[in-house]
Amino acid sequence: MAVTATEVAVLDAVETPPAGKRRFRFLRGRKTVVGLAILLFFVLIAVIGPWIAPYDPDAMSDELLQPPSGAHWLGTTHIGQDVLSQILVGARGVLIVGFVAGVLATLLSVLVGVSAGFLGGAADEVLSLLSNVFLVIPGLPLIIIIASFVSDAGDLLIAAVIALTSWAWGARVLRAQTLSLRRRDYVEAARATGESTWRIILFEVLPNLTAVIASGFVGTVIFAILSEITLAFIGVADISNWNWGTVLFWAQSNQALAQGAWWWFVPVGLCIALLGMSLALINFGIDEFVNPRLRTETGASRKVRMRVGFTPVARTATSADRTGASEAGFTPVVRTGTPEKETRS
Repeated sequence: MAVTATEVAVLDAVETPPAGKRRFRFLRGRKTVVGLAILLFFVLIAVIGPWIAPYDPDAMSDELLQPPSGAHWLGTTHIGQDVLSQILVGARGVLIVGFVAGVLATLLSVLVGVSAGFLGGAADEVLSLLSNVFLVIPGLPLIIIIASFVSDAGDLLIAAVIALTSWAWGARVLRAQTLSLRRRDYVEAARATGESTWRIILFEVLPNLTAVIASGFVGTVIFAILSEITLAFIGVADISNWNWGTVLFWAQSNQALAQGAWWWFVPVGLCIALLGMSLALINFGIDEFVNPRLRTETGASRKVRMRVGFTPVARTATSADRTGASEAGFTPVVRTGTPEKETRS
């Protein structure tokens, strides 16, 4: 039986996932699910860590530099402090700095980048100049200087400085994306109906920038977390406030590696690596959601449904299709683009 182009279109329409499923495709990616699961675990630890810690992280004991045991699951430090308690309590400060800096930097980048790209003219020139100025400001050295002069520089101050020095690159990306969206048909139609500029930005432009904004937010969180840990590790931040960098600072200061006290620095290093990996996986998931060419195949494999004497049409093969093609002895050929006019062999 002949297969017409109309039937091919009907097949493709039937196989197209509903709008609701397309909307939540981002949450079905393996990378995204794994990344979110690990991140939620650390968020839970940050929330309940101080309450479930078995000991006070500052409390000293007679069990000096002991390996993991039933009483101390991750061992003790050179003065008998419990390493597990330090890690549980320190998770909160790391995540607070990361997410506060991410939120502040994202808000600034959206405000400046989208406004510059959509308004154009003098506003674009002024805001672009402002972005260029902040792009050349070195973030980490500035944080080190501020932390050195401000003795009680807390997590919120460090997060604010990180946000102030890391929003510019996101604003540049959003400006470029907004410039490409401002001339789209739906934006012009909104202008023609008399919609205000800010209403168009909020309801027509920003929804199409969601994935880019989310990716920039995740990237800023990663940078802020690593900056906070680095400041504590080199001893610039307030070492009386526990975070994972503080644990590494004391381990390095007391030569834990030379003494073979691996339990002092390996667990916290694994926590840092896992947290960074979770955020990176979420970022990869966002990239795959935005760019379909980066998506990996899941479920049924992609193949061509063959019909004798007709142009092969690319579609998702079912198990029955794969069996039929194998029995018929045909070699699938993948062809992209609009199906050409079909002819009989």
